[in-house]
Amino acid sequence: MSYKIELKDPAFVQGINAGNFDDIALQVFAHQYEHNEIYHAFTKALGVDPSGVKNIEQIPFLPISFFKTHRVVSDTAEPAFVFESSGTTGETPSRHFVTDAVVYRESLLRGFKQFYGDPKDYVILALLPSYLERKNASLVHMAKVLMEESGHPDCGFYLDEWDKLASVLARLEAGGQKTLLLGVTFALLDFAEAHPMQLQHTVVMETGGMKGRREEWTRRQVHEFLMDKWQLANVHSEYGMTELLSQAYSLGGGMFNASDTMKVLIRDINDPLEVKKTGSGCLNIIDLANINSCSFIAAEDIGNMHADGRFEVLGRLDHAALRGCSLMVVL
Repeated sequence: MSYKIELKDPAFVQGINAGNFDDIALQVFAHQYEHNEIYHAFTKALGVDPSGVKNIEQIPFLPISFFKTHRVVSDTAEPAFVFESSGTTGETPSRHFVTDAVVYRESLLRGFKQFYGDPKDYVILALLPSYLERKNASLVHMAKVLMEESGHPDCGFYLDEWDKLASVLARLEAGGQKTLLLGVTFALLDFAEAHPMQLQHTVVMETGGMKGRREEWTRRQVHEFLMDKWQLANVHSEYGMTELLSQAYSLGGGMFNASDTMKVLIRDINDPLEVKKTGSGCLNIIDLANINSCSFIAAEDIGNMHADGRFEVLGRLDHAALRGCSLMVVL
């Protein structure tokens, strides 16, 4: 490995780039094998010798469902905060214990600036009713950090105050103010239906999430509806989850680019140990900002990874919680 880092320095995320990502990932793997009890046991159960791991495709990826059943940590510090998924009735939620708020903030802001520039240039409006109604949602925390960084007095969260939100958007549009409207999918659809308007200075970013609140639509159907109602050239998307501290963004068309602290690989649907850099299959995610939990996550999303580094999310595995997790019985 030609690039060495100090993993305990939160600023290490600022030095990550395409040229040194793999080197840093291998260092993080060695660190987490040593310090993460669950990941250590999982790696041993696979029969993987860490000294033989020479590239990122050989790194074991922990099934994401472990965040529901285990405390996945690589640090002995008390958590600064805990992200918790919504789940469904009777289902155990995922919990991500975040022990270093600085690492999270550094990663989030670096990724946002990479694709959108300085948050200070934007008014951040968040239409997140289903997330605001529960505690510890990572998406709400993300929006709060962006609002704090923006500092604009018009930043704010909205449940179902559509008339107020429409009035604020109209005023910001009239003043030519750059605005980010971040919203859960079903709420954006409902709001657009009730308040069609022309948005020339607003980036609309959907975060997914129908959760039975509306008829399930494809991402393309959602985007076409929003583009029609608000006269938009495109609709942006954010790809993130409770178990990750980094994000990927689509600036239109559902094609995602990962931030510099994140890389997506593909694993075979039927053989989870077969990992490649391009093609179709299940998503394996390396999130170097997860330095104090686990940076190597086998997600339950299906997608396509393109040679240019962009990826698409096509859906979820059927019975995802039952797949790729047979080793849980030994842990």
